[in-house]
Amino acid sequence: MKGFFKSVLATVVGIVVFLIIAGIFGVMSIVGMVASGQATQTVKDGSVLVLNLSGVIEEQGQDDLIGKLTGSYSSTTGLNNILTAIGKGKDNPNIKGIYIEAGVLSASYATLQEIRGALEQFRKGGKWIVSYADSYSQGAYYVASAANKVYINPQGMLEWHGIGTQPIFYKDLLAKFGVKFQVVKVGTFKSATETYTEEHMSDANRLQTQTFVGGMWNNVCQAVSKSRGISVDSLNSYADQMTEFQPTDLYIKRKMVDGVMYADKVKDVVKKLLKLEDDMVPQISVSDMLNTKDTNTADDEIAVYYAYGSIVQSDAASALTGGGHNIVASTVCKDLEALMNDDNVKAVVIRINSGGGDAYASEQIWHQVSLLKQKKPVVISMGDYAASGAYYMSAPASWIVAQPNTLTGSIGIFAAIPDMSGLVTQKLGVKFDEVKTNRHTTFGNVMARPFNADETAILQAYVNRGYKLFRKRVADGRHMPTETVEKIAQGRVWLGNDALKIKLVDQLGSLDDAVRKAAQLAKAKSYYTADYPAPVSWTDQLLGATNSGNYLDEQLRLTLGDMYEPFCMMRNLNNRQALQARMPYVLNIR
Repeated sequence: MKGFFKSVLATVVGIVVFLIIAGIFGVMSIVGMVASGQATQTVKDGSVLVLNLSGVIEEQGQDDLIGKLTGSYSSTTGLNNILTAIGKGKDNPNIKGIYIEAGVLSASYATLQEIRGALEQFRKGGKWIVSYADSYSQGAYYVASAANKVYINPQGMLEWHGIGTQPIFYKDLLAKFGVKFQVVKVGTFKSATETYTEEHMSDANRLQTQTFVGGMWNNVCQAVSKSRGISVDSLNSYADQMTEFQPTDLYIKRKMVDGVMYADKVKDVVKKLLKLEDDMVPQISVSDMLNTKDTNTADDEIAVYYAYGSIVQSDAASALTGGGHNIVASTVCKDLEALMNDDNVKAVVIRINSGGGDAYASEQIWHQVSLLKQKKPVVISMGDYAASGAYYMSAPASWIVAQPNTLTGSIGIFAAIPDMSGLVTQKLGVKFDEVKTNRHTTFGNVMARPFNADETAILQAYVNRGYKLFRKRVADGRHMPTETVEKIAQGRVWLGNDALKIKLVDQLGSLDDAVRKAAQLAKAKSYYTADYPAPVSWTDQLLGATNSGNYLDEQLRLTLGDMYEPFCMMRNLNNRQALQARMPYVLNIR
């Protein structure tokens, strides 16, 4: 009997193990099928590329395969995917036009400018674009205005109100808890610390902000004016009247749209352009367009490396800063070294979208970019932001391309360290004593006491050295005298248009323009592009290699809205390195 039970138990254990292994392989097979989709997508003649302009646009798309399987799907639309799909559609003779379905679009104006420019290139090939929305956010309308025809729901809304920003100041809030910040900085315009120490914008910060916000809005108005045949003065007048609350027939009268209709009638417009009598409109999505066969047979590779988010030193530092993508210096340096040693890669375009971060980490990436440049051309393509530490890492490049709406510069350094002694010793009643061997042995315990005058002076000297080094990196990289750099530094943020005039950038243009310049510098007549770093593989997602907090952080972002960034900033006050080269932590431009 004992042997019988042993046999039964062994059989049960075997079945369980088999089921577990089979289950794992089953899940892997399912995920593999989801991940691979259709290896090559065919495009039927007379097709329309469908572009959904709503939601959040990131620099790189990452498909959430595990989310698809679990039902908590949370994908991001990648700018790289949108641009690639539009480019392929332009070159594919079977694609006759683009249908834009717009809505509330969350992206900054350089990203929107990038997409709009790609749509304009699409139209230059003799193809058409039709846009429709139940309601347009201002950013979505800016992009959609490049279309041949723009339509809106009869009861829809079209936002058109100008561009502004409302900085947030925490000084009084922190004071209620007995917390204040000890700040040392270099740069009259270096305004990132004002959020902790002031109750309103400084005159210098107000000047620079008004300059770049006004310049950005002028770029938007000029583009819409050209596409829609509306004067800039009229567009400003409409913005002052809160267009979103006006009746839709007024949009037609003002030439902002070409007509009003319900969603079911848009198909008739598209069918007419395609000369179709059939009710079915051949269409292809952005993701399917990416899977169409690539006819490029060139041998030379131009690598496009995406670097976006806050600049941090390591994966550990990245984890401490909370959710979201970061530029991890240790990883970026290894990746750039690999590209440097890859003989198939003839040039590297670094696509940067960052307001900066850790000054030490920026220096490490600067060093690696310098080494890379010694071996092959390096071109920087600037997105919405390439400022402070992000400009630091850009400075040694062979060539720098920015969008007119890019915010860049901000050459300055600061350290902002919380003094929590008021909270701990006064509010909470905790007492400290000390025994020490030297004058500054207990420096850095922000819960016990603030810095004294000597310590503040030492910190200021440290920040000054960091600023001088930053300034020298820019002077060497841009081939300018240090004195010239000083005149345009001081932490000032510059719009792309103005950055070109003062030689912080070499060219205004798109990511495609940056790729063409890289190929030219590399003397590559025939080339293809490859994106780096590669998206996280489905196996890594399955095995839990991705950040498990992404979905929760996305829900938090949806819940908190404009307060999400301030919340993350407050949550991570003690997780940042002391020396920072970054723009203001929160710059909500709307």
